[in-house]
Amino acid sequence: MTIAVVRTHRLSAPLHTPFVTALRRTTTVETLVVEVTDADGRSGYGEAPQVWQVTGASVAGAESCIRDVLAPAVVGRDADDVLARCAEVAAAVAGNEAARGALDVALHDLAARRLGVPLVRLLGGTALRVPTDVTLAAGAGADLAAAARQRRDEGFDVLKLKVGTDPAGDLERVRAVRAAVGPQVRLRLDANQGWTPREAVRVIRGVEDAGLDVELVEQPVARWDLDGMAWVADRVDVPILADEAVFGVRDLVAVIRRRAADLVNVKLAKCGGLRPARTLLELARENGLGTLVGSMMETQVGVGAAASLAAAYRTSAVSDLDAAWWLAWSPVGGGLRYDGATVVLPDAPGLGITTVTETKVQRRG
Repeated sequence: MTIAVVRTHRLSAPLHTPFVTALRRTTTVETLVVEVTDADGRSGYGEAPQVWQVTGASVAGAESCIRDVLAPAVVGRDADDVLARCAEVAAAVAGNEAARGALDVALHDLAARRLGVPLVRLLGGTALRVPTDVTLAAGAGADLAAAARQRRDEGFDVLKLKVGTDPAGDLERVRAVRAAVGPQVRLRLDANQGWTPREAVRVIRGVEDAGLDVELVEQPVARWDLDGMAWVADRVDVPILADEAVFGVRDLVAVIRRRAADLVNVKLAKCGGLRPARTLLELARENGLGTLVGSMMETQVGVGAAASLAAAYRTSAVSDLDAAWWLAWSPVGGGLRYDGATVVLPDAPGLGITTVTETKVQRRG
Protein backbone atom coordinates (compact mmCIF):
# COMPACT_ATOMS: atom_id res chain seq x y z
CA MET A 1 0.00 0.00 0.00
CA THR A 2 1.52 3.32 -1.05
CA ILE A 3 1.62 6.73 0.59
CA ALA A 4 -0.78 8.95 -1.33
CA VAL A 5 -0.42 12.39 0.22
CA VAL A 6 1.40 14.35 2.94
CA ARG A 7 -0.42 17.31 4.49
CA THR A 8 0.69 19.86 7.05
CA HIS A 9 -1.58 21.57 9.59
CA ARG A 10 -0.58 24.78 11.36
CA LEU A 11 -1.92 24.78 14.92
CA SER A 12 -1.99 27.37 17.68
CA ALA A 13 -3.48 26.93 21.14
CA PRO A 14 -3.24 28.86 24.43
CA LEU A 15 -1.73 27.57 27.67
CA HIS A 16 -3.72 27.79 30.90
CA THR A 17 -0.61 29.15 32.66
CA PRO A 18 2.46 30.97 31.21
CA PHE A 19 5.40 28.61 30.72
CA VAL A 20 8.60 30.35 31.88
CA THR A 21 12.17 29.01 31.78
CA ALA A 22 15.67 30.46 31.71
CA LEU A 23 15.41 30.42 27.90
CA ARG A 24 11.92 31.72 27.15
CA ARG A 25 8.42 32.68 28.22
CA THR A 26 5.44 31.46 26.23
CA THR A 27 1.67 31.53 26.59
CA THR A 28 0.80 29.45 23.51
CA VAL A 29 1.75 26.30 21.66
CA GLU A 30 2.70 27.05 18.06
CA THR A 31 3.20 23.83 16.16
CA LEU A 32 2.93 21.95 12.88
CA VAL A 33 1.10 18.63 12.66
CA VAL A 34 2.02 16.40 9.72
CA GLU A 35 -0.54 14.01 8.28
CA VAL A 36 0.52 11.07 6.08
CA THR A 37 -2.33 9.35 4.23
CA ASP A 38 -2.21 6.03 2.38
CA ALA A 39 -4.15 5.06 -0.73
CA ASP A 40 -6.91 3.58 1.44
CA GLY A 41 -7.47 6.89 3.20
CA ARG A 42 -5.89 5.99 6.54
CA SER A 43 -3.84 8.77 8.14
CA GLY A 44 -0.95 8.88 10.58
CA TYR A 45 0.12 12.02 12.46
CA GLY A 46 3.34 13.55 13.75
CA GLU A 47 4.27 16.93 15.20
CA ALA A 48 6.99 19.56 14.74
CA PRO A 49 6.76 22.10 17.59
CA GLN A 50 8.13 25.60 17.16
CA VAL A 51 10.85 26.17 19.77
CA TRP A 52 13.15 28.93 18.56
CA GLN A 53 15.36 29.02 21.65
CA VAL A 54 16.02 25.27 21.93
CA THR A 55 15.87 23.58 18.54
CA GLY A 56 15.68 26.64 16.30
CA ALA A 57 12.68 25.03 14.61
CA SER A 58 9.81 27.15 13.34
CA VAL A 59 6.41 26.25 11.94
CA ALA A 60 7.24 27.92 8.63
CA GLY A 61 10.62 26.23 8.36
CA ALA A 62 9.28 22.78 9.18
CA GLU A 63 6.42 23.26 6.73
CA SER A 64 8.81 24.25 3.95
CA CYS A 65 11.13 21.34 4.68
CA ILE A 66 8.29 18.83 4.59
CA ARG A 67 6.63 20.32 1.51
CA ASP A 68 9.75 20.75 -0.61
CA VAL A 69 12.03 17.89 0.48
CA LEU A 70 10.56 15.27 2.80
CA ALA A 71 7.12 14.72 1.28
CA PRO A 72 8.53 14.00 -2.20
CA ALA A 73 10.84 11.43 -0.60
CA VAL A 74 7.94 9.30 0.67
CA VAL A 75 4.89 9.93 -1.55
CA GLY A 76 4.29 6.93 -3.80
CA ARG A 77 6.41 4.67 -1.60
CA ASP A 78 5.37 1.61 0.42
CA ALA A 79 3.66 2.72 3.65
CA ASP A 80 4.25 -0.62 5.39
CA ASP A 81 8.07 -0.51 5.17
CA VAL A 82 8.22 2.10 7.92
CA LEU A 83 11.90 1.72 8.83
CA ALA A 84 12.97 2.15 5.22
CA ARG A 85 10.76 5.24 4.88
CA CYS A 86 12.18 6.73 8.08
CA ALA A 87 15.73 6.05 6.90
CA GLU A 88 14.93 7.91 3.67
CA VAL A 89 13.52 10.83 5.66
CA ALA A 90 16.66 10.95 7.82
CA ALA A 91 18.90 10.99 4.74
CA ALA A 92 16.88 13.56 2.80
CA VAL A 93 17.94 16.69 4.68
CA ALA A 94 20.54 17.87 7.18
CA GLY A 95 19.33 19.28 10.50
CA ASN A 96 15.59 20.06 10.54
CA GLU A 97 15.15 17.56 13.37
CA ALA A 98 11.62 18.68 14.21
CA ALA A 99 10.41 18.28 10.62
CA ARG A 100 12.12 14.92 10.24
CA GLY A 101 10.76 13.82 13.62
CA ALA A 102 7.21 14.78 12.69
CA LEU A 103 7.26 12.74 9.49
CA ASP A 104 9.01 9.82 11.23
CA VAL A 105 6.26 9.72 13.89
CA ALA A 106 3.51 10.08 11.28
CA LEU A 107 4.92 7.10 9.39
CA HIS A 108 5.00 5.02 12.58
CA ASP A 109 1.47 6.12 13.48
CA LEU A 110 0.20 5.17 10.03
CA ALA A 111 1.90 1.76 10.25
CA ALA A 112 0.28 1.12 13.64
CA ARG A 113 -3.13 2.20 12.32
CA ARG A 114 -2.78 -0.11 9.34
CA LEU A 115 -2.09 -2.99 11.75
CA GLY A 116 -4.95 -1.90 14.05
CA VAL A 117 -2.74 -1.63 17.14
CA PRO A 118 -1.73 1.26 19.46
CA LEU A 119 1.60 2.84 18.61
CA VAL A 120 3.14 1.49 21.83
CA ARG A 121 2.50 -2.06 20.58
CA LEU A 122 4.23 -1.32 17.28
CA LEU A 123 7.23 -0.20 19.36
CA GLY A 124 7.24 -3.46 21.31
CA GLY A 125 5.43 -2.45 24.50
CA THR A 126 2.02 -3.09 26.02
CA ALA A 127 1.53 -0.46 28.76
CA LEU A 128 -1.07 2.23 28.14
CA ARG A 129 -0.39 4.17 31.36
CA VAL A 130 2.85 6.13 31.80
CA PRO A 131 3.83 8.24 34.84
CA THR A 132 4.95 11.82 34.26
CA ASP A 133 6.40 14.69 36.22
CA VAL A 134 4.94 18.20 36.00
CA THR A 135 6.85 21.45 35.56
CA LEU A 136 6.76 24.47 37.86
CA ALA A 137 7.45 27.50 35.69
CA ALA A 138 10.19 29.87 36.87
CA GLY A 139 9.01 32.54 39.28
CA ALA A 140 9.17 33.95 42.80
CA GLY A 141 9.56 31.56 45.70
CA ALA A 142 6.09 32.18 47.14
CA ASP A 143 4.44 31.63 43.77
CA LEU A 144 6.41 28.44 43.21
CA ALA A 145 5.48 27.13 46.65
CA ALA A 146 1.78 27.75 45.98
CA ALA A 147 1.97 26.08 42.57
CA ALA A 148 3.85 23.14 44.08
CA ARG A 149 1.18 22.57 46.72
CA GLN A 150 -1.53 22.69 44.05
CA ARG A 151 0.26 20.21 41.79
CA ARG A 152 0.84 17.87 44.76
CA ASP A 153 -2.84 18.04 45.66
CA GLU A 154 -3.70 17.19 42.04
CA GLY A 155 -1.74 13.96 42.38
CA PHE A 156 1.68 14.84 40.96
CA ASP A 157 4.50 13.35 43.03
CA VAL A 158 7.43 14.39 40.81
CA LEU A 159 7.85 18.15 40.34
CA LYS A 160 10.35 19.77 37.96
CA LEU A 161 11.29 23.24 39.17
CA LYS A 162 12.55 25.68 36.53
CA VAL A 163 15.58 27.59 37.80
CA GLY A 164 18.50 29.42 36.20
CA THR A 165 16.82 32.81 35.75
CA ASP A 166 18.34 34.16 38.98
CA PRO A 167 21.21 32.01 40.32
CA ALA A 168 21.53 34.07 43.50
CA GLY A 169 17.94 33.28 44.50
CA ASP A 170 17.62 29.71 43.21
CA LEU A 171 18.54 28.00 46.48
CA GLU A 172 15.80 29.85 48.34
CA ARG A 173 13.30 28.92 45.64
CA VAL A 174 14.13 25.25 46.06
CA ARG A 175 13.93 25.62 49.82
CA ALA A 176 10.47 27.22 49.53
CA VAL A 177 9.15 24.47 47.30
CA ARG A 178 10.51 21.69 49.48
CA ALA A 179 8.94 23.28 52.57
CA ALA A 180 5.62 23.57 50.73
CA VAL A 181 5.33 19.94 49.60
CA GLY A 182 7.16 18.02 52.31
CA PRO A 183 9.54 15.07 51.94
CA GLN A 184 7.32 12.66 50.00
CA VAL A 185 7.35 14.58 46.70
CA ARG A 186 10.37 14.19 44.43
CA LEU A 187 11.95 17.45 43.22
CA ARG A 188 13.96 17.99 40.07
CA LEU A 189 15.71 21.17 38.97
CA ASP A 190 16.00 22.33 35.36
CA ALA A 191 18.32 25.27 34.75
CA ASN A 192 17.84 25.24 30.95
CA GLN A 193 21.50 26.26 30.49
CA GLY A 194 21.00 29.23 32.83
CA TRP A 195 24.03 28.81 35.11
CA THR A 196 27.76 29.08 34.64
CA PRO A 197 29.65 26.03 35.87
CA ARG A 198 30.65 27.82 39.09
CA GLU A 199 27.09 29.00 39.72
CA ALA A 200 25.84 25.47 39.12
CA VAL A 201 28.22 23.97 41.66
CA ARG A 202 27.43 26.69 44.20
CA VAL A 203 23.66 26.21 43.91
CA ILE A 204 23.74 22.40 43.79
CA ARG A 205 26.10 22.14 46.74
CA GLY A 206 23.84 24.53 48.62
CA VAL A 207 20.90 22.24 47.88
CA GLU A 208 22.90 19.23 49.06
CA ASP A 209 24.15 20.92 52.24
CA ALA A 210 20.59 22.02 53.09
CA GLY A 211 19.30 18.46 52.71
CA LEU A 212 16.65 19.50 50.18
CA ASP A 213 16.69 16.06 48.52
CA VAL A 214 16.78 16.90 44.81
CA GLU A 215 16.53 13.90 42.48
CA LEU A 216 18.49 15.39 39.55
CA VAL A 217 19.57 18.64 37.91
CA GLU A 218 18.85 19.08 34.21
CA GLN A 219 21.15 20.93 31.81
CA PRO A 220 22.87 23.20 34.34
CA VAL A 221 25.15 24.95 31.84
CA ALA A 222 25.26 25.95 28.16
CA ARG A 223 24.63 23.06 25.78
CA TRP A 224 27.98 23.52 24.04
CA ASP A 225 29.98 23.52 27.29
CA LEU A 226 30.49 19.80 27.84
CA ASP A 227 33.74 20.44 29.69
CA GLY A 228 31.85 22.75 32.03
CA MET A 229 29.08 20.22 32.55
CA ALA A 230 31.62 17.48 33.25
CA TRP A 231 33.31 19.84 35.74
CA VAL A 232 29.97 20.28 37.51
CA ALA A 233 29.14 16.56 37.47
CA ASP A 234 32.51 15.77 39.03
CA ARG A 235 31.95 18.17 41.94
CA VAL A 236 28.38 17.42 43.03
CA ASP A 237 26.53 14.34 44.21
CA VAL A 238 23.16 15.10 42.63
CA PRO A 239 22.91 13.35 39.23
CA ILE A 240 23.19 15.58 36.15
CA LEU A 241 20.71 15.15 33.28
CA ALA A 242 21.76 16.22 29.77
CA ASP A 243 18.97 17.76 27.68
CA GLU A 244 19.83 20.52 25.21
CA ALA A 245 23.37 19.10 24.99
CA VAL A 246 22.09 15.96 23.25
CA PHE A 247 20.30 16.13 19.92
CA GLY A 248 21.75 13.07 18.18
CA VAL A 249 24.12 10.12 18.54
CA ARG A 250 27.31 12.17 18.13
CA ASP A 251 26.21 14.46 20.96
CA LEU A 252 25.48 11.53 23.25
CA VAL A 253 28.80 9.88 22.44
CA ALA A 254 30.57 13.13 23.37
CA VAL A 255 28.67 13.30 26.69
CA ILE A 256 29.58 9.70 27.45
CA ARG A 257 33.26 10.16 26.58
CA ARG A 258 33.58 13.28 28.73
CA ARG A 259 31.46 11.83 31.56
CA ALA A 260 29.49 15.04 31.42
CA ALA A 261 26.16 13.65 32.65
CA ASP A 262 24.57 10.75 34.50
CA LEU A 263 21.32 10.67 32.51
CA VAL A 264 19.99 11.83 29.15
CA ASN A 265 16.62 13.36 28.21
CA VAL A 266 15.56 12.06 24.78
CA LYS A 267 13.10 14.25 22.86
CA LEU A 268 11.67 13.41 19.46
CA ALA A 269 11.81 16.99 18.17
CA LYS A 270 15.51 17.17 19.06
CA CYS A 271 16.70 13.86 17.65
CA GLY A 272 14.47 13.47 14.58
CA GLY A 273 11.80 10.96 15.57
CA LEU A 274 11.20 7.51 17.02
CA ARG A 275 13.84 5.70 14.97
CA PRO A 276 16.80 7.77 16.24
CA ALA A 277 15.25 8.09 19.71
CA ARG A 278 15.31 4.33 20.15
CA THR A 279 18.99 4.33 19.18
CA LEU A 280 19.75 7.02 21.77
CA LEU A 281 17.94 5.14 24.54
CA GLU A 282 19.76 1.93 23.73
CA LEU A 283 23.15 3.65 23.49
CA ALA A 284 22.62 5.37 26.83
CA ARG A 285 21.71 2.14 28.57
CA GLU A 286 24.64 0.26 27.07
CA ASN A 287 26.96 2.90 28.51
CA GLY A 288 25.42 3.08 31.97
CA LEU A 289 23.49 6.35 31.60
CA GLY A 290 20.01 6.76 33.01
CA THR A 291 17.22 7.69 30.63
CA LEU A 292 13.95 9.54 30.42
CA VAL A 293 11.80 10.74 27.52
CA GLY A 294 10.81 14.39 27.35
CA SER A 295 8.64 16.69 25.28
CA MET A 296 8.64 20.24 24.01
CA MET A 297 5.50 22.39 24.20
CA GLU A 298 3.41 20.04 22.05
CA THR A 299 -0.11 18.73 21.63
CA GLN A 300 -1.41 15.20 22.19
CA VAL A 301 0.26 14.19 18.91
CA GLY A 302 3.86 14.79 19.94
CA VAL A 303 3.38 13.91 23.59
CA GLY A 304 1.48 10.76 22.64
CA ALA A 305 4.40 9.57 20.54
CA ALA A 306 6.87 10.36 23.33
CA ALA A 307 4.69 8.59 25.91
CA SER A 308 4.39 5.56 23.64
CA LEU A 309 8.18 5.43 23.41
CA ALA A 310 8.56 5.75 27.18
CA ALA A 311 5.97 3.02 27.72
CA ALA A 312 7.74 0.66 25.34
CA TYR A 313 11.29 1.33 26.55
CA ARG A 314 10.76 1.65 30.31
CA THR A 315 13.03 4.58 31.12
CA SER A 316 15.06 4.54 34.32
CA ALA A 317 13.50 7.79 35.60
CA VAL A 318 9.95 9.13 35.42
CA SER A 319 9.60 10.82 32.05
CA ASP A 320 8.73 14.46 31.32
CA LEU A 321 5.42 14.20 29.44
CA ASP A 322 3.30 17.04 30.83
CA ALA A 323 3.37 19.35 27.78
CA ALA A 324 -0.20 18.68 26.60
CA TRP A 325 -1.41 19.10 30.20
CA TRP A 326 -0.55 22.81 29.88
CA LEU A 327 -3.06 23.38 27.08
CA ALA A 328 -6.12 25.47 27.95
CA TRP A 329 -7.88 23.61 25.15
CA SER A 330 -6.61 21.20 22.56
CA PRO A 331 -6.66 21.69 18.78
CA VAL A 332 -6.43 17.90 18.48
CA GLY A 333 -9.25 15.42 19.03
CA GLY A 334 -8.60 12.00 20.51
CA GLY A 335 -5.20 10.85 21.69
CA LEU A 336 -3.91 10.73 25.23
CA ARG A 337 -5.48 12.08 28.41
CA TYR A 338 -4.14 12.85 31.88
CA ASP A 339 -5.23 11.04 35.04
CA GLY A 340 -3.39 12.93 37.76
CA ALA A 341 0.30 12.19 37.26
CA THR A 342 -0.37 9.49 34.67
CA VAL A 343 -0.51 9.79 30.89
CA VAL A 344 -3.24 7.45 29.63
CA LEU A 345 -2.71 6.32 26.05
CA PRO A 346 -5.83 5.35 24.09
CA ASP A 347 -6.48 1.67 23.38
CA ALA A 348 -6.97 2.56 19.73
CA PRO A 349 -4.94 2.21 16.54
CA GLY A 350 -1.83 4.38 16.39
CA LEU A 351 -1.97 7.51 18.51
CA GLY A 352 -5.78 7.51 18.49
CA ILE A 353 -5.96 11.00 16.94
CA THR A 354 -9.38 11.68 15.41
CA THR A 355 -9.42 15.35 14.40
CA VAL A 356 -7.05 18.27 13.89
CA THR A 357 -8.30 21.87 14.10
CA GLU A 358 -6.02 23.76 11.77
CA THR A 359 -5.30 27.35 10.87
CA LYS A 360 -3.63 26.51 7.59
CA VAL A 361 -3.15 23.44 5.41
CA GLN A 362 -0.54 22.77 2.78
CA ARG A 363 -0.79 19.79 0.46
CA ARG A 364 1.84 17.79 -1.38
CA GLY A 365 1.59 14.65 -3.46
